[in-house]
Amino acid sequence: MAQIEQIEIKNYKVLADVALGRPYRAATPQRAAAQEVLIGPFSVFLGPNGCGKSTLFDVFGFLAQCLQTNVSEALAQRGGFQEVRSREKTGAIEFVIKYRVQRTDPLMTYELHIDEVKGKPVVIKEQLQWRRSAYGKPFKFLDFEYGSGTAVTGTEESDALRSTQEVDRPDILAIKGLGQLASYPRIASLRRFIEGWFLSYFVPNRARELPDIGYAEHLSREGDNLSNYTRYLSDQHQSVFNNILDKLAQRIPRLEKVRAQVTADGRVMLQFKDKSFSQPFVARFVSDGTVKMFAYLALLNDPNPPPLLCIEEPENGLHPQLLQILVAEFRAHSQHTQVFMSSHSPHLVNYLQPKELWLMDRVIDGYTRIKLSTETPGVTEFLEEGLPLGELWVSKHLDGGTL
Repeated sequence: MAQIEQIEIKNYKVLADVALGRPYRAATPQRAAAQEVLIGPFSVFLGPNGCGKSTLFDVFGFLAQCLQTNVSEALAQRGGFQEVRSREKTGAIEFVIKYRVQRTDPLMTYELHIDEVKGKPVVIKEQLQWRRSAYGKPFKFLDFEYGSGTAVTGTEESDALRSTQEVDRPDILAIKGLGQLASYPRIASLRRFIEGWFLSYFVPNRARELPDIGYAEHLSREGDNLSNYTRYLSDQHQSVFNNILDKLAQRIPRLEKVRAQVTADGRVMLQFKDKSFSQPFVARFVSDGTVKMFAYLALLNDPNPPPLLCIEEPENGLHPQLLQILVAEFRAHSQHTQVFMSSHSPHLVNYLQPKELWLMDRVIDGYTRIKLSTETPGVTEFLEEGLPLGELWVSKHLDGGTL
């Protein structure tokens, strides 16, 4: 699976200058290097309200929307360029995403700079490159500025053919058009990767809505199509659906069955059957925690999972005793899909490993800082004494307020 290892963001709202992950660097091949810090398959971003967790996840939504539509529309949805660029900052909004398509592949780097020219958003720089070794020269599969540049065919440098290309408008990503062509497989792979990113902020009341009859092959961001997604899984992927119900029964022992019932007026109603009663309850009479646990299990058992899953504050509405199980589910799922999760719950964080936890906070200049928990002095010693990460954060031992 494709996996992001490093992210650099500049001038995006409160993320004025942040970097997640750093490679194993050495001055020479013979010299020892600093510790490597990379983004893993399962990462949780912890911090107080207003520290930038939602903004970090919105970066992925913004990039996906830039690809699906264009940069102007993605910015307009967020108030325009001046509202998105970090306050009191000048210059371009910049993103650098470093990822591997497969674990043994070279590291790919996608870089995107967006600025305003004569009052209109423009992609001033867009590049896709790799470096075959730590000391080799980068090879660019895509190199665009202001709507024109060069692109390379093939998957290897040996079969590459470089050509000059131009997009229709300077606010359109080059990977949007070129990524549709089979002759540009590296660019097409990046397009599919970004298109597959999925952001989830599940709202139980949206899941209780009665949508028109149909199938939904994936759960929506807020879960408003949960009934149709349930119907799709139960009809088209019976074994997957049965596995979801088995897991749900283990988490909520009295729950016997979940089904999507088609009503007389052509809508789909989600129903939950309790063992104690002969008739099922409709979703609006079931607790938020039950609906949410079912939705997350359904999401994590998607037959065609996304390459990246961002989930905001999954602990809301769940009993603390379910959080250990939920963390275990997400951690297991990260073997197939990279999982990013935001939280401000010490109960959830208690079940994390130090390499899975990123700490976020707003510092004195008003902007966000991010660091991996292992970069906090003494954290290993505290854990060896039996103090869990959540308790360390609450007691300020993770230095959450002075990053």
